[in-house]
Parts: sequence; structure tokens; C-alpha cells
Amino acid sequence: MSNVETKFRPVSQEEKRGLDEVVPSRYAMQIGDIEVMIISDGVLTPPAESMATNADPAARGEWLDERFLSKEAFDWALNAVVVRSGDQTLLIDSGLGEEYPDFPRAGQFVQRLEAAGVDLGSVTDVVLTHMHFDHVGGLLAEGVKERMRPDLRVHVCASETEFWKSPDFSRTAMPPALADLARKASLAFMNVYGGHIRTFEDEAQVAPGVSVTRTGGHTPGHSVVRVQSGNDRLMFCGDAIFPVSFDHPEWHNGFEHDPQEATRIRLRLMRELADNGSWLISTHMPFPSVGRVAANGELYRWAPAWWDY
Repeated sequence: MSNVETKFRPVSQEEKRGLDEVVPSRYAMQIGDIEVMIISDGVLTPPAESMATNADPAARGEWLDERFLSKEAFDWALNAVVVRSGDQTLLIDSGLGEEYPDFPRAGQFVQRLEAAGVDLGSVTDVVLTHMHFDHVGGLLAEGVKERMRPDLRVHVCASETEFWKSPDFSRTAMPPALADLARKASLAFMNVYGGHIRTFEDEAQVAPGVSVTRTGGHTPGHSVVRVQSGNDRLMFCGDAIFPVSFDHPEWHNGFEHDPQEATRIRLRLMRELADNGSWLISTHMPFPSVGRVAANGELYRWAPAWWDY
């Protein structure tokens, strides 16, 4: 990705509010007694090579051709989640925010959250799968911090906050401009929300039936969130699993800080999901990103949920 030119221009909230809402941007489901809502922050369009930086270009092109996708850039969904459990309302990640790459179709989390009837002041907890800019940016948007509760708790893995104090991008394929943005966003988040951060080492219970567990791989403190109530299960796996992962789990995403470990983790998570029948939601799977994982020979296949109207 280092030879890919990326253009940057801040996109104002006024511009984003002016975009026509012609497709659904939220999807609700029930996990036992726990309410879950997926909120679309919009769509990113990274270079197509970023989805598989170690793949043979011809093989990557064939995979894209089979799905009628561009070989230059592809639409990459950006999903965040709201969970209501007991008297707690949790945000899991927050999308892109305002002042990041020139991705005008993303960064709509806050207004879509409000359109879904979720008041920022009602949020008791934030859970971060990791601190890349497209996961923390929504909480850095203008005026958001002032509307959050003074007793807000932000849950993030300790190794994640430690990494971003002096990040090493040597094993990623991030262009320097994106690496710089990632560094700035993580530091800005820790400066703005530092007094609210509650770190955990390997696992933490953050609400009744809701736990967060470190996986590593994508970033040193990357984590997944599991929701369980009664016999119902759901996993929000952040950036551990991508659309291409089912056919080619060995293909490295350009943003992975430990690509080999990331491959091992997504295979382990897909095996778990196939074994226990849990619902899966993933940041970059096509909205609403709800489905199940089934064994398919030595690999796995994605079974999207039938939309429940």
C-alpha cells in the first residue's frame, strides 16, 4: 500500500447531514434479554490491495472479479454496535468521525445514533475493540465529549493503550499518511478520554452478559466482545474477520500489526463460531453484518442472516 496515493480533506458535519439516507442505517436484534443494535457509520473505500497485501495480484483480482467488485478500490462497510443490558447502555466502537481521510460516505455514526433514538447522554460505557481511527473517531467529533456522562467508562485493553504511546507500523502495509492519522487519533482519544479509561489485561465483564476479551493480532490489544443471554450468543469481532477471510484467511489485511497472528486468530474465532452457533457481527462485513459461520471443508463459510422486518 505504500505506493498508493491517498487524498485527504476534512468533511464537515453539514456535508454529511446533507447526504440522502436512501438505505437503512440501523438494525436491531435481541440476544435473550439483551438488546443489540448495529449502526452503520457509512462506507470506506480503501485501495483494493489493502484487503490482501500478501496475495498474488492475479488471485486477488480473480476474487474481486467473481464478486463484480472493483480492482482499484472497494466498498468497505463500517459498523458499530449499541448494547443495552440491565441498566447499562454500551457503545462498541464509534466509527470514523470528522477529520480523517477523504471518505465522505463515512463518519455518520453520531447522527445515525441519534436517529436511532440513542441519546449520547444515556451511554454508560464505551468498549473499544482497538484504537484505529475508524473505531475511535466518532467519539472525537466536535461536541460529542461534552454530551457524554461525566461518569462514562471507556473499556480498552491495557496493551492497546500502551502500544499507541509509541506505535510500531513496521509490520503493516499502511501508507505513511494513514499511519500518521492512526497515531494522531489514538493519542487524541487518550488525551480527551484519559480520565474515563478503564483498562483490562485479558478479559473483563463490562455489563451483565457482556464481556470483552483480548485477541491481539490486528493490533496488540485488539479485542472481541461476546454477548450471551440464555441460549443466545453474539460476538462482535471488530477487525478480526473481513469479507475475504472466509475464502482466504491467510490473506493479510494492510492494517494488521501482526499479520501471521491475525490469521491464526481469525481461524480460531471462526472455529469457535461454527462450533457454538453464535451470531457474528464484524466491523467491515456488509451492513448489517449479522450472520453465522459454518464449516466448509477445511475453511468456513459466511451465512448472512435473513433480515427480520
